[in-house]
Amino acid sequence: MSAQQHPNTPGSQILTVLIALLSLMGIAAAQQPASELNATIEKHRKGVLVIEAAPGTEVQVEQLRHEFWFGAALANQVFSGRMRAEDREKYLSIFLTNFNCAVTENALKWHDMEPRRGSVNYATVDAILAWTDEHHLPLRGHNIFWGIPNRVQDWLKNLPDDEFRQALQARALDIGRRYRGRFAEYDLNNEMIHGNYYEQRLGKDITLQMAQWVRQGDSNAVLYLNDYDILTGARLEDYLRHIRTLLDQGVPIGGIGVQGHLHAETFDPAALRSALEKLSQFKLPIRITEFNLPGQRSKYYQDRSLRMTEAEEQAKAKALAEYYRICFACPQVEGILMWGFWESANWIPVSSLYRRDWTPLPAAEAYQDLLFREWWTRWQGKTDAKGRCEVPAFFGQYRIKAGGVEQTATLKKSVGKQLVAFKTGS
Repeated sequence: MSAQQHPNTPGSQILTVLIALLSLMGIAAAQQPASELNATIEKHRKGVLVIEAAPGTEVQVEQLRHEFWFGAALANQVFSGRMRAEDREKYLSIFLTNFNCAVTENALKWHDMEPRRGSVNYATVDAILAWTDEHHLPLRGHNIFWGIPNRVQDWLKNLPDDEFRQALQARALDIGRRYRGRFAEYDLNNEMIHGNYYEQRLGKDITLQMAQWVRQGDSNAVLYLNDYDILTGARLEDYLRHIRTLLDQGVPIGGIGVQGHLHAETFDPAALRSALEKLSQFKLPIRITEFNLPGQRSKYYQDRSLRMTEAEEQAKAKALAEYYRICFACPQVEGILMWGFWESANWIPVSSLYRRDWTPLPAAEAYQDLLFREWWTRWQGKTDAKGRCEVPAFFGQYRIKAGGVEQTATLKKSVGKQLVAFKTGS
């Protein structure tokens, strides 16, 4: 008879112990990656605020904003008069509550700005910049060029090569000069490994020339690459080769953009971590530029009428938190931007944080729990006998109060430590 038939036999006891050990090992294995990520976050996302005041002074530290970019796309209709006033007000208010940076969803795209030659719509871009400037939000310019053939205007395609090149130069100079110093960074030419009509027409040096023309208009313009299916691993090796080629050509790449919406209902954590690790070899800033969950390979993209059950919403929230944790733990990643956060202004509606009636979804709660609780520094205590205290803190902006006096300070990752001194008198 087997041990299973006699639960008190020595064999059954050994089996029970083995099962228990294997179970514990399985739990530990599942928990280990999260603990490793948290340790990496502590190491790479925190510095030290050094506060000096009279000995025994009461000190309060309150974080105001992250240095890391937690952002979202700004929809055209919010700034072009095509949204109800009450929704616009709610949209902008919730944006400021959740995000510290932004990206133009469609307003800067050439085919959106100039669908007919010579008829350029600057108004939407200007309105977005006015609002982000007012609220001190860095803004990504997406994008100056987009060489996927069906995104290139027919009027442009119909030009002879010399005029075609002149039109590209005029576009680059116009954006560079008109918005000099206004955009924090640009996507230079979107999705080049998937299609590059400009290169087909004008040769492999055109990307360098585009960058040079933009820089003629704005010598400090920060130019990013941006492409998709990288974080899934599907086109990662192609992208690595592409980046090396452009760097060898002398293209002034300011950062690496990777879109985050080519997964399905969830994502592969191992593929994400591997991709970020391999992209980090270039020692360039990495931004996750267009994040949606569920993504473009999900059933919800194929059928926009589908809605999630409560259990599916909870699973989405858990996956979102894991995705953000992996990205935040990677030292080279400097930001994540959602490609929509409200169901009525999001190309994959169920990937939103808020329903159409502005009810927050579980994903909103998970997102806010990470940013404003787990990854947010609040501290209260006293200076020691030497009039000093050292506070581990996430990189960002702070309000610090000591003895009834208030100061603001910025703790930068590039520095690692910031001294905040309060006069102690004579």
